Amino acid sequence: MDDYRNEIAACCKQLRLSANLVENAMRQEGETHQEYLYNLFKDEIKYRRTSRISKYINAAGFPYECGFPEFDAKEVQFPSDVTMDYLKELGFVKAGNNLVMYGGTGTGKTMLSICIGMAACNKCIPVSFHRVASLINRLSEAQETSSLSSLYKKLNKADILILDEFGYVPYNRTGAQLLFDYLSEIHEKKVVILNTNLEFSRWVNVLYDEQMTAALIGRLMHHCHLILFPGENNRLRESSINALIAPKGGDHGA
Repeated sequence: MDDYRNEIAACCKQLRLSANLVENAMRQEGETHQEYLYNLFKDEIKYRRTSRISKYINAAGFPYECGFPEFDAKEVQFPSDVTMDYLKELGFVKAGNNLVMYGGTGTGKTMLSICIGMAACNKCIPVSFHRVASLINRLSEAQETSSLSSLYKKLNKADILILDEFGYVPYNRTGAQLLFDYLSEIHEKKVVILNTNLEFSRWVNVLYDEQMTAALIGRLMHHCHLILFPGENNRLRESSINALIAPKGGDHGA
């Protein structure tokens, strides 16, 4: 059977089939010709889907990977029409709704947004994850080099845009305007997941312009689910530093 390896490889190349099919053809089994062919094609389809999902995950730019089984939602406050199953099944994407996650640092906003993003990638839905300050820097650099349209083209490959750490630092006016312009451009065309520790009334402190701030909030919240994270900083709670600062024995302090 190995005598056919080169011939099979040549046929795969001519038919633009993956090299994986060559190796699989050499080890595939089947009691009939038809069963062999079915098993070969079935494994190739599985291989292509796995490869495609891997490409979506790599292209998304997640800072780390995680899934819903790792996420503890007991301290998260969901609106009445949102459940974990709704998020897992990407119901908000089908409905064309944005997600705004609001809460303090370290309460799980980033992790939940990554879980959702990973679920989307596993359904072959393209996702793009950005720290807002980093995205603004990219937009500013693109404007300076007259390559905004090229950057927009790259960003527009994603159906879901995850914006993390909005409002953690003030943005320059030009950068804030560029972010506003892009979010206005994709309004009702793409789904946005925005994570922030800043209440709406304070957004003007990082965007500077009241009218632009009101317009941005209006567009994000037009079709949106607001998810609240009122818990304490999970990273601090789970850190071993707690062992150093927690009261010991009878030393309860003031």
